Amino acid sequence: MKIAIGSRNPAKIAAVQEAFPEVEELAYLEVPSNVSAQPRSDEETRSGAVNRAIQCAKSEAGIFGIGLEGGVMKVEGLLYLCNWGALAAPGGKIFTASGARIPLPKEIEDALDSGEELGDVMDVYAQKRDVRKNEGAIGIFTNNIISRKEMFAHVVKLLRGQWEFEKRFDL
Repeated sequence: MKIAIGSRNPAKIAAVQEAFPEVEELAYLEVPSNVSAQPRSDEETRSGAVNRAIQCAKSEAGIFGIGLEGGVMKVEGLLYLCNWGALAAPGGKIFTASGARIPLPKEIEDALDSGEELGDVMDVYAQKRDVRKNEGAIGIFTNNIISRKEMFAHVVKLLRGQWEFEKRFDL
């Protein structure tokens, strides 16, 4: 099995490696999401993941493409962290899944409303560097009980499980 992931982010790469430990070849491709740098809805975040997965799958015949996208979305007036993943299987079938969601503090929302990206905001907020490549906002706001890698690994496992189910039953 060969997989291409549409990111060079270490947390996302580690998530795919955890969900597919037996993978023969894992390529890391810089492909555009074709959505905003900071997705602001479930729909936009999911679209970014799907776009990345499709582009990765088109990079080579017979390769599985995986796209992982983080974003934010509103629920009853609160801004929540959200994340989506997509798996584009050879043959064109697309699987999607979403994962953990937690509300973000008002000061994070205000910074995002001024046009900043969550990763940059989190570096300032947490007084750390490269939060997006390490624990992520989820790690900061869960006191490192859940990391960004774990959050995305859960999504990738959901993708893999859907693909395996369909393959098993020839759906």
